[in-house]
Amino acid sequence: MSAKENKELVHRLFEEFNKGKAATMAVIDRSIDMRGDLKDAWKQMESEWYDAFPDMHVTIDDMVAEGDKVAARVTMTGTHKGKFMGIPPTNKKVTMWGIVIDRIAGGKIVEDHGIFDTLGLMRQLGLVPTPGKG
Repeated sequence: MSAKENKELVHRLFEEFNKGKAATMAVIDRSIDMRGDLKDAWKQMESEWYDAFPDMHVTIDDMVAEGDKVAARVTMTGTHKGKFMGIPPTNKKVTMWGIVIDRIAGGKIVEDHGIFDTLGLMRQLGLVPTPGKG
């Protein structure tokens, strides 16, 4: 696949994420080709995110592709409506940035790496104090 086709695949993946939990589980089944335990772990993680932030929405801020890799800078927004990592719902609206790098082979994501601003998320949920604010 071309770099352009790889970008389109990742873009479609995020579009499906924005349709909710069921669409996300289906697109993972269709678009991810990883060892079974990794794919299952990805689905479990996404499921937990949607349980905690049912209105989760991901915006692609930037995306670049070269060869078989696609890198995306994204922003996730949502409202904390369900238990998250043992934390009861706060009903707080949150925004979190992330960077994801995927490797694609045979029209599917075969490798995924991501880093997200979980410290910022914890601050927004009131679990970690912001320096200089009491």
